[in-house]
Amino acid sequence: MRVMDGATEMFARDRASSSLGMSVVLLEPGHAILEMTIRPEMVNGHGMAHGGYVFLLADSAFAGACNYPGTVTVAASAEIVFVSAAREGERLTATAQERHRAGKSGIYDVTVRCDDRLVAEFRGLSRALSS
Repeated sequence: MRVMDGATEMFARDRASSSLGMSVVLLEPGHAILEMTIRPEMVNGHGMAHGGYVFLLADSAFAGACNYPGTVTVAASAEIVFVSAAREGERLTATAQERHRAGKSGIYDVTVRCDDRLVAEFRGLSRALSS
């Protein structure tokens, strides 16, 4: 795994992501890949993964991509489009990619997949709190 200090330190303190069983596959400036398996408590009344958990995985990948060393960066806004349902036991992969970064702001796209199936597309706008 290639890592950058800022995101690595952030994930070391991220109890929300770790409590959901997320694992970091790749962290580098402007790019991150995280994975998470859908557990029984993550499934809604329709028998599919609750959208909030899918959003959380995408948001965590977004955070990994935009937190450069020495720069605390947070979400200014984010939206998600759900394309297909994830089910209990499936392993989701969220791949975040920087699209644009200027000054303290950035735009990041995250694709969430289960194998070759598209589950969701997420777009996040970041804001650096320090430089």
